[in-house]
Amino acid sequence: MEDNARPVGFFIHPDASLHDTGWGHPEHQGRLRAVASAVGQDLLAIDGKVIQVEPGKIEDQDILRVHTESHLKTLRQAVEISTEESRLVSIDPDTIVSPNSLNAACGSTSALVTAVKMVHGGELSTAFVATRPPGHHATADRAMGFCLVNHVAIAARWLQVNCNVQRVLIIDWDVHHGNGTQDIFYRDGSVYYFSLHQWPHFPGSGSIGEIGEGAGAGMTKNVPVKARTSASEYCGLFLDNLEQVLGSFDPEFILISAGFDVMEGDPLGDLCLEPEDLHFLTAEILRRAPKECGVTVTLEGGYDPKRTGLGVKAVLRALAAVDLDR
Repeated sequence: MEDNARPVGFFIHPDASLHDTGWGHPEHQGRLRAVASAVGQDLLAIDGKVIQVEPGKIEDQDILRVHTESHLKTLRQAVEISTEESRLVSIDPDTIVSPNSLNAACGSTSALVTAVKMVHGGELSTAFVATRPPGHHATADRAMGFCLVNHVAIAARWLQVNCNVQRVLIIDWDVHHGNGTQDIFYRDGSVYYFSLHQWPHFPGSGSIGEIGEGAGAGMTKNVPVKARTSASEYCGLFLDNLEQVLGSFDPEFILISAGFDVMEGDPLGDLCLEPEDLHFLTAEILRRAPKECGVTVTLEGGYDPKRTGLGVKAVLRALAAVDLDR
């Protein structure tokens, strides 16, 4: 079946919106509402090209391919305290859990796993997964930076174990460096991690010199960019470095950690991209990806809800080969 005959999948797990950090927290429940609203209002333009898909389920073993048992135990204990005492529990100053937080995180991961399974199996051309909470700061044994579990890392391992995918490329354009994703695959020769991120900025990692170790040497590419880097310069850096990555690594599947905090006006970033830039970059990734390579996008940051919704709409349109309204 030709790609243009297959729909793009759009996924939101119903538990994702139940993760409660408090309305004063940047990663609050209104983020997904804004995304769902923007996509819903765009249904006329993407009708028949994008379909909403119900997520499946995952097992603990899928999570434990990436995270330690002690990490899951810590999350469960925090959720239990939150449930028993009817309050929010802080894992660290930035990372908060409520009674439904682990269900939201694991449900979002299950949505991403369902998406990559369907894309790899040819049921969908590509997919966008509105994961919440985000995931790319979560290391194997630590929740941090709003993130509880690392969705893209779990999906990459799931593909390798269940679909015989040997080589996965993770592209991360969040304004913050995905230290958790980098750390998980730093010594792994089968997963390439490529990140553009504002520098200096939280979490402090992501220098040019961090390139991987051992079997993973040369499998990490970090491109730090200064605050207020123009959209044109950013896009040029992105494409030049993407060309280098694809020149040295032939992925069978691409996972995109899409942080919409790279857009102008985000309260936690200071970059200058607009929705049309993200539409362009998404389309370029699809154009440059090897033939038969699956592509799936997952939501990371983005803390201006309305702007995040517009960014998601732009990326979805690019996945569906629909032009963006000017």
